[in-house]
Amino acid sequence: MKTIKAAVHSLGNIGENVINSLLCAPDFECLGVIRRASSLGTRPFALQGIPDFDSLDNLEKAKGKPDVVIICGPSRQVPEDAQYYLSKGIRTVDSFDIHSEIPELVAQLDKTARSAGAACITAAGWDPGTDSVLRALFEAMAPVGTTFTNFGRGRSMGHSVAARAVAGVADACSITIPIGGGRHSRLVYVLPERGVSFADIKKKLASDPYFSNDPLDVREVKTPEELIAVADNSHGVLIERIGASGYASNQRLSFDMRIDNPALTAQVLVSCARAVTRMAPGGYTLIDVPPVAMLPGERMDHIARLV
Repeated sequence: MKTIKAAVHSLGNIGENVINSLLCAPDFECLGVIRRASSLGTRPFALQGIPDFDSLDNLEKAKGKPDVVIICGPSRQVPEDAQYYLSKGIRTVDSFDIHSEIPELVAQLDKTARSAGAACITAAGWDPGTDSVLRALFEAMAPVGTTFTNFGRGRSMGHSVAARAVAGVADACSITIPIGGGRHSRLVYVLPERGVSFADIKKKLASDPYFSNDPLDVREVKTPEELIAVADNSHGVLIERIGASGYASNQRLSFDMRIDNPALTAQVLVSCARAVTRMAPGGYTLIDVPPVAMLPGERMDHIARLV
């Protein structure tokens, strides 16, 4: 089995779990983690012996060129980071999660990837990501109908990162609460920086595109310990479709899961890092990727086992 050489960009919750998944995969070697210079040498337990570097150049000097870079930073930084690695002819995968901006990002990355002879898979988490594939399959099974995606209850990493990025926020956790029918509310716990007005933070959150389209409840916590008490990694989704297959109506399809959010996101990223090494140059999302390409080993073995 060919070994895929991977590098990890950024070491947050996702990056730490990506390392775990890479170490468990039979066909990957983790060359190292690319981080800010000021972060080098910190969080050694999370690195698990994997070296960290402050640039791609330094990683390549020490370990060689990676086959793929797994981008684990905030979504708003993904376009710039992915363009950088793709321009160097290195494949990328990321879990960009701003749904409304995905078509534009795919078009941008596709242009860069093709010109550099590389491939990338963007929006490769579980939603967007594997849930996107299920929605596509549900529509293929029942072409006429309605699909509802109900998230939670649980912590949204993307929304939590967005809340922490608001000026004056020392730390924050965003909980997604399903209302039903594909609608959600956001419960955001905020630890303000010393001397910062909590009322001002609420106004900024309410105008942020991550939060402005849903009912929003922002609550202040006074200490880091209080925030830890209300934040965990649990999340989940219930996807439901009611539709028709030909003339047969009232088809009911559903998918339900309860998960550790960063662990599942990281595993999907690693599986997509495998798939992207098997794809032609261009920009893709998970609905473009054959599921068998995400699995280690030989295609015909999986056909015999799964089909």
